[in-house]
Amino acid sequence: MALVDARYKFLFVDVGCYGRVADGGVFNSSSLSAAIESGNVLQLPTDCKLPGSDTVCPYVIVADDAFAMRRHLVKPYCNRNLTLEQRIFNYRLSRARRVVENAFGLLCSRFRVFSKAIALAPDKVQTVVMATCCIHNFLLRNPTSTENYLPKNSEESCSCDLQPIQSNRVNRANNMATAVRDDLCIYFNSAAGAVSWQMNAVTGCVTRQ
Repeated sequence: MALVDARYKFLFVDVGCYGRVADGGVFNSSSLSAAIESGNVLQLPTDCKLPGSDTVCPYVIVADDAFAMRRHLVKPYCNRNLTLEQRIFNYRLSRARRVVENAFGLLCSRFRVFSKAIALAPDKVQTVVMATCCIHNFLLRNPTSTENYLPKNSEESCSCDLQPIQSNRVNRANNMATAVRDDLCIYFNSAAGAVSWQMNAVTGCVTRQ
């Protein structure tokens, strides 16, 4: 499991959990989850207004359905009875998540050790994975090395404008997380936050279904 920034760099990597463990379980037992829960370890930026809007939102990590939402972790709306606005939000979120998928794809394409099962002891596999992630980040350290390392067609994806806890605490966290997602959904469907192609992209997806 890894946390990736908008420029393909790995900010956090967790290696070594059993493959049968769900993604959400890996995340919940990771130091990243504990750091987000603590609220001050990561020193996340303070909430700010969304560009061109008076809506104040926290900085968030984009995740998929495998993870539980938190105030600083946003995932798509469930694909049942979605409104058009929610479809647009899911589309915009998927575009952000594509950077993460591309980072893993880039790592596998550049380091052929990942093209098949690694015939090493588990502890050595962990070392190999961490080493490749570090080399990956090193090669993205400046524009010159980045240009040589990244595929020529990756620039568009690389730049985007775009718990033991008491139950009442969990409910508050879920409510806050839902409110953040709803605020972002409203923003992505507003004149300030919309992109010109989102309606066609979402309508096209619906038509093909």
